[in-house]
Amino acid sequence: MNRGRATLGEMFGGHVEVESQGAWVTTAEGKRFLNCGGYGVFLAGARHPTVIRHVTEQLQAHPIATRVFLEPQAALAAEALTSVVPAGLTRVHFAGSGAEAAETALKMARTKGRRRLVATTGGYHGKTIGALSLTGNDLFRIPFQPLLPQTTHVPFGDAAALEAVLAETPGECCVFVEPVQGEAGVVIPPSGYLKAVRDACDRQGALLVLDEVQTGLGRLGTWWGADAEDVKPDIMLVGKGLSGGVVPVSAVAATREAFSVFDRDPYLHTSTFSGAPLAMAAARGAIAAIREDDLVTRARELGDELLPRLRRIAVEHYGDVVREVRGRGLLLGIEFAEPGPAGDLLIELISNGVIANHSLNSHLVLRLTPPAVLVRSDLDFLYEAFDRACRAQAARYSPITGGSRSHA
Repeated sequence: MNRGRATLGEMFGGHVEVESQGAWVTTAEGKRFLNCGGYGVFLAGARHPTVIRHVTEQLQAHPIATRVFLEPQAALAAEALTSVVPAGLTRVHFAGSGAEAAETALKMARTKGRRRLVATTGGYHGKTIGALSLTGNDLFRIPFQPLLPQTTHVPFGDAAALEAVLAETPGECCVFVEPVQGEAGVVIPPSGYLKAVRDACDRQGALLVLDEVQTGLGRLGTWWGADAEDVKPDIMLVGKGLSGGVVPVSAVAATREAFSVFDRDPYLHTSTFSGAPLAMAAARGAIAAIREDDLVTRARELGDELLPRLRRIAVEHYGDVVREVRGRGLLLGIEFAEPGPAGDLLIELISNGVIANHSLNSHLVLRLTPPAVLVRSDLDFLYEAFDRACRAQAARYSPITGGSRSHA
């Protein structure tokens, strides 16, 4: 499939995952790993019984629809999603990935005359051509240029810079922003930023797309990142956790006005597997599981415990080599002051039985996105493994020991 991917697999130990349950992944050799990675997919853990029940029932009845007749699962999933998104987002289009959701929002913006795109430096919205135009990392963008024209990137967290761009072409812009930048390394904006972005869009006649693919459905300890400032976007992108960790699915939730052209023509934007009954069952199961187990509250409580504990361990071993340990809910990042430690610690954590993630838009940040189903024994395992991994790697970077600066 991909030689480079195989090389990465070898770097991470050559493990082959074959089974998962809850917070744990099992390899072909029978070794178990605590899954604090998965790029935000597994808020409910793996194979949550509520999600599995919904998907199994649908699999046995009608997994893929004809696309000719009406099919109830999509309507039921849309009903479930609109019951938890911010008020006013009453229209839904389902897709398969976050990038597809971004592409849908781009087309929706075009139908409203918003052809100028404004996104943020360090932002991540996917790697299809339209989504990649928004993604704020030249490493991914340059090989595929030219991308969509009239696309501008402004600093994340700077609402004044955003409004200055919007004021250049009032009524013609569409803004894409994340409540917290995940792939940039868990970058948290200043308090009031999202509200200021909403206000700027209102003043300048811009459409606001809030990308909650990674931050939504409880990941930040609230249902949505928008909830922290009671922001209501025109369009919201949803994904990752919507799958329940079982069947890939994403969605675009929009206001009636933003969606209006799609309402008039059902064939304007379609996909064979959009709204597939099996994926819709997973989405319904995911929302049900989050509600039944109160995983939003659980994510907030776990984050409140994890963040200071991981910060203390990291600083104890690395000292000033750790620039910051930050997070919100169960989206956590450890930023280092120099290249190398993040990648080395990722590999060391795997050697100690914990899966984490690197950050695609920041080589300085190790990211943890654990599930909200962790129990006390899982937490104890994580703390001990994190302590061992930090102790093993910190000497390579600590100025006190004068350790080698070579790294993976």
